[in-house]
Amino acid sequence: QVQLVESGGGSVQAGGSLRLSCAASGYMYNRYFYTSWCMGWFRQAPGKERDGVAAIDSDGSTSYADSVKGRFTISKDNAKNTLYLQMNSLKPEDTAMYYCAADRCPTRQQYCSGGYCLPDFGVWGQGTQVTVSS
Repeated sequence: QVQLVESGGGSVQAGGSLRLSCAASGYMYNRYFYTSWCMGWFRQAPGKERDGVAAIDSDGSTSYADSVKGRFTISKDNAKNTLYLQMNSLKPEDTAMYYCAADRCPTRQQYCSGGYCLPDFGVWGQGTQVTVSS
């Protein structure tokens, strides 16, 4: 059973940067996991629906929600078995709980919100809070 653990959240002023990390555990062949599964980042603010932020496929291809394009970068380091989300030029509206997710792709369904669709992942982390103050 795969378990995902996020880290790197915190509080930052508008215009600042944070890097979120996501590590997988409970999977014997971690390197195989990171090279063969697709992964993504979501966020959810209080009282709002969960939004997809970015996704990365097993071949390294990436996609982003329009709201974060040019500011956020999703990447993975297969040697370190870690998924990242580099967030630059942060805005107060980026404040949310951020979740890492993964699955074998292609998934049966896609999850769409705000005009951005990404795989409907089946494995989720517990989340890490990001707070951006103005």
